[in-house]
Amino acid sequence: MIWLIGLGGSLGAAVRYLLGLWVNTKMKSEPFPLATWLINISGSFLLGLLVNLRLSNDISEWFWFLAGVGFCGAYTTFSTFGFETLSLLQSKKKELAGIYVLSSLIASVLAAAIGFII
Repeated sequence: MIWLIGLGGSLGAAVRYLLGLWVNTKMKSEPFPLATWLINISGSFLLGLLVNLRLSNDISEWFWFLAGVGFCGAYTTFSTFGFETLSLLQSKKKELAGIYVLSSLIASVLAAAIGFII
């Protein structure tokens, strides 16, 4: 199973990097970290969907390890979220940091719930 997690993680990390690059190039969302925000919310949605499918035995264990643990684990990123929050705070953008933290938390939990319900 560890190889499936590693393969999924490799794919998740690559997709995260490429999507982040694309969003940052196309959206020019400075100073709000839109790329990480969108990635974490979409990853939460996907993980919610996969959890529901796994709990109802609609996907196999190997696919759960590949997609749920590996891909989603590497695709979403708490470390970048923390770094970007601290960067906003150091730049004296406390209100924007608060909006980023609260909207990330609320939107990610809602996305996961929607993915789970679907």
